[in-house]
Amino acid sequence: MKELIDILHDENLTLVLKSIDGSIHRFTQRGVKDLLALVSDHPEVLKGALIADKAVGKAAAACMVIGGVKHVHADVMSEPALALLQQHGVEAEYGTLVDHIINRTGTDWCPMEKVSRDENDPAIIIQKVKQKLQQMADASSASR
Repeated sequence: MKELIDILHDENLTLVLKSIDGSIHRFTQRGVKDLLALVSDHPEVLKGALIADKAVGKAAAACMVIGGVKHVHADVMSEPALALLQQHGVEAEYGTLVDHIINRTGTDWCPMEKVSRDENDPAIIIQKVKQKLQQMADASSASR
């Protein structure tokens, strides 16, 4: 894990993944978008993977559970994310454990953490997150 954590920090990435075949994948999008894309388009990359991530909330944890991730390190992890990962047998470690992930402006809960707060089924969490992302995209394009 140290190698992945070092890459995460040294290259200022948001997520680093080492797949079961040993290849290392680097990601830079904020939030849960990279994990959602992997779950939808390349689930084989997640199966048995090791992940180092800047921040893991419950939505990201749901993607990792569905994808079959083996071990995750997060600089910051929410308590609901840790509980979900542990419940599904994913090894998890963190630098800082927080009650919840906050939004980018620091004024409220992260919208993905909010939408997944009361759900414990990873598949349903992913559905809710996709719906929320679509609503946010629609609202953004409507305001232009």
